[in-house]
Amino acid sequence: MWSSGRRVLQDLLRQPAVRSLSLSPVQHTVIVERWWQVPLSRVGSPPRLHPRRHKIFKLVEDTKHSSKEDMELILTQTVPRLGGRGDTVFVKKSIGRNKLLAQGLAVYPSPENKHMFAEELRILREGRPEDRIQTRTGQLTVNFLKSSKLEINKTLSDEFQLTKEVVCRQLERKLGVVAPLQALNLPFEPIKELGDYWCEVTVNGLETVRIPMSLLPYEDPSTIRQQADEAEAGEGSESQASTSADAQTSHDSTAPPSERPDKD
Repeated sequence: MWSSGRRVLQDLLRQPAVRSLSLSPVQHTVIVERWWQVPLSRVGSPPRLHPRRHKIFKLVEDTKHSSKEDMELILTQTVPRLGGRGDTVFVKKSIGRNKLLAQGLAVYPSPENKHMFAEELRILREGRPEDRIQTRTGQLTVNFLKSSKLEINKTLSDEFQLTKEVVCRQLERKLGVVAPLQALNLPFEPIKELGDYWCEVTVNGLETVRIPMSLLPYEDPSTIRQQADEAEAGEGSESQASTSADAQTSHDSTAPPSERPDKD
């Protein structure tokens, strides 16, 4: 009986131990220094270490608890809320490794990649029109202009004319789009009569967008402001009246039976 139990124990000891811990090292750095300084030794001789004193260390820095730096990447495609192709972004390491690099949306900023995207940007600015591509901000501008309409009010002057300079100022004032004169095209110039027209804006010299444009009669800014205030006041009074009517209805419905009028 003892021999059989001993044999079973030996078989168990021969089996390799099951490791439940990960074998990959932790990617953190701990910086320490000796508590007691090691004295200088002679030239060509190893330092003389104390058997106990020079084995005592003190912690200087633990990178596990230090602030984590962001990862620098270069986008290969347009990523919402980050940028467009060729833009250098700084993101968290988890986002960079698990999303951008894994899905091919970004690459590491190596010298070769930086040179490639710099050359691409140079071709975009100076190359042939057929080799150029629209930037992310340019595409956003194109989409915004396609859904916009420009309304310009005429001034009191009888010599008022709608020219490129006036349209550029109105684009920046009402739509927030800065368009140079060479990027704007008017079908008829100058425009003096009221009516509906259109203008064309070329974004980055690649794509042209036609914007509906209307020339309206003169309106006093103070009158427009007064009409807006009156409209807001009217809406407020209507909402207050509806609220009081609802409160009165609820009060009548919750009155006790003794106070309700008797029906014949």
